[in-house]
Amino acid sequence: MMSVKSTAIAGVGYTDYSRNSGRTVERIALEAVHAAAADAGIPVSEIDGLVTYGLCDTSYTGVIATGLGLKRLDYFCDYSAGGNLASAAVLQAAMAVATGQAKCVVAYRALNGATGMRYGGSGWGNMLSTTGLLSDAEPQFLDTSGITMPAQHFALLARRHMVKYGTTNADFAAVAMTCRDHAAKNPRAQMRKPMALADYEASPWIAEPFRLLDCCLQSDGACAVLVTSLDHAKDLRQKPVRILSGAIGGSPRSRGVMWTNYADEHAECFATELADGLFARAGVTRADMDFAQLYDCFTYSVLVQLEDFGFCEKGESGAFFREGRASLQGELPVNTGGGLLSEAYIHGLNCVVEAVDQLRGHGGERQVAGAELGLVTAGGAAHSGSALILGVQ
Repeated sequence: MMSVKSTAIAGVGYTDYSRNSGRTVERIALEAVHAAAADAGIPVSEIDGLVTYGLCDTSYTGVIATGLGLKRLDYFCDYSAGGNLASAAVLQAAMAVATGQAKCVVAYRALNGATGMRYGGSGWGNMLSTTGLLSDAEPQFLDTSGITMPAQHFALLARRHMVKYGTTNADFAAVAMTCRDHAAKNPRAQMRKPMALADYEASPWIAEPFRLLDCCLQSDGACAVLVTSLDHAKDLRQKPVRILSGAIGGSPRSRGVMWTNYADEHAECFATELADGLFARAGVTRADMDFAQLYDCFTYSVLVQLEDFGFCEKGESGAFFREGRASLQGELPVNTGGGLLSEAYIHGLNCVVEAVDQLRGHGGERQVAGAELGLVTAGGAAHSGSALILGVQ
């Protein structure tokens, strides 16, 4: 039996990222999976495993397997989960390959988040109130207090960090502007227009302390990641990107709609529980990372992850961004494609695609020189999440 380290990403695929795809979620999922197979240089018929995740807003594996015309499906996994499992979906594909369950497994995410059902939108909220999607009784108390969407949940977490460490909106603005600077060099990105501090400050409040430009985009689109054995990947079209380590987990007190409401400390995130093991299993250190794709559902989420994954001390992440240390030429480039704030909101899987681009040397104007190792995270400021360390070493 192989280990996860014996697996690799051999292909990536994606659709355009837009405010109106004009296609069904199934259609765009199929487009992305076909593109990943073509990128790897294999026929779609070689795919024998599928993994996806979503909250009643995606096209699940049975539908996509049928749409692909697969003769057999040796492995499938449908997570009922949000962006905290974006990295976990790829890890799940790698574990299926490593344990011999399947040979070529595609992890994908597809959604029409701008024109259809959107996690955190009113339709999703109505669904929660009338179905058993989540069994926690918490919404009856939160909804009646006006806390009905992720921006309001994460705003409370951000406020705790502000009170404890002196974090300010200027720190949030630095994250938003950094991501936009990187997106301006990314032809996939939805938002490429430069952002100045005045633009940030002019954007309306959504849920204090978050302005509109503190919040991720609404996007239609899909992307897919094809995982196979490292030996097989070496025979395919692209440079293999190795999966050196992965983790999924967090605090044992991750109950609640936002998987964090019962935590002991709300100015911390899931990284405090899993970061050390993630780096140790990969056999690398934080200082070895050439870039980090940090899940940026909100600007604050980037700051707390930067701290809790160990790249700076608590309370110092704002200065890290304001001083340019997260820029493409900085000590740790962060969200090199623009992230969820400026590239697209494909629930975090697009951050894996960007990491693969960087490690292949396909980043174009936004390429990090000599990139060989990178971190990808999913989960934001919550106490439940996942992460990957990818490399070409």
